[in-house]
Amino acid sequence: MSRPKNDTFLRALLKEPTEYTPLWLMRQAGRYLPEYCETRKRAGNFLNLCKTPSLACEVTLQPLARYDLDAAILFSDILTVPDAMGLGLSFGEGDGPRFARTVRDEASLAALHFDLDSLRYVFDAVTSIRRALAGRVPLIGFAGSPWTLACYMVEGRGSDDYRQVKTLLYQRPDLMQRLLEQLADAVAAYLNAQLDAGAQALMLFDSWGGVLEHDAFLRFALPASRRVLAQLKRHDASGARVPQILFTKGGGLWLPDMLDSGADMLGLDWTMDLGRARALVQDRVALQGNLDPMVLFASPEAVAAEARRVLDRFGRPQREDGSWGGHVFNLGHGINQHTPIESVQALVETVHRHSRGLR
Repeated sequence: MSRPKNDTFLRALLKEPTEYTPLWLMRQAGRYLPEYCETRKRAGNFLNLCKTPSLACEVTLQPLARYDLDAAILFSDILTVPDAMGLGLSFGEGDGPRFARTVRDEASLAALHFDLDSLRYVFDAVTSIRRALAGRVPLIGFAGSPWTLACYMVEGRGSDDYRQVKTLLYQRPDLMQRLLEQLADAVAAYLNAQLDAGAQALMLFDSWGGVLEHDAFLRFALPASRRVLAQLKRHDASGARVPQILFTKGGGLWLPDMLDSGADMLGLDWTMDLGRARALVQDRVALQGNLDPMVLFASPEAVAAEARRVLDRFGRPQREDGSWGGHVFNLGHGINQHTPIESVQALVETVHRHSRGLR
């Protein structure tokens, strides 16, 4: 498989020279787009949308029809892996995800069985999307990190205080460790299968890593993510490099610790100064981020100003010694469902235009 016509995202990820800073948005295919809402209505519900490859392909491509984005990301959900472990995933309207069964003791952990074949709909969607992209831009595959998945599996749903999962972590650290190891191996198999189906970059979302205290993150969440990344294939069947991204929301404190995670690029949320992050990592890895998604509710002029500020904080990608630091522009987390369409357009145009001037 050759690189896509627009391979700027892949080059930035691998710290190769680029003509401008590439851009994609977390949750770029979503409810802020009227065409997405129409497709979801046809699907009947969110899970049907995820589990119907033709519809997942359709919504993956929708933002690319509107904006000059530099990458597509598979439309799916991070909870597909625990669903494939038999926990009974459902989504209530306006209520978020929930599981029929939880994992809180020896018996429930022993009952887990990961059925990779049950996720065939995801791999079929990846293949369909690659075909539909026709080499236009790269396709990103993704999964939730072991710690983030464990949060949902122990709590049974989203949580404000993470009481159940933190109780398990402190009361039965041995059980938590076994759960995370089992999840890490399942996530690695899942991501490798996405690579085999056609994904050209792989991203691990540690959405809840930042809720842990310092020692707990370093003992549980980060080693589990490392275990995933260590098992991932680095090249596809044609020999093309498939780079890897680790995003930990609230993880700016641990950037130096994540340098040896195995990821080629580290994602940042909006709480971390991008210039300080670059100084910390010394361009040993590429960086992704990190505009506050709420900026997009300001005027297009204010959006453009904030986008320029983020780019200026990273600075000129080329270093004095001639080497390059990699930067992929993104939001600090997923785009809000009420985001104005025109704000996204202003963002994309500004990032591409202003970043060319920094070369």
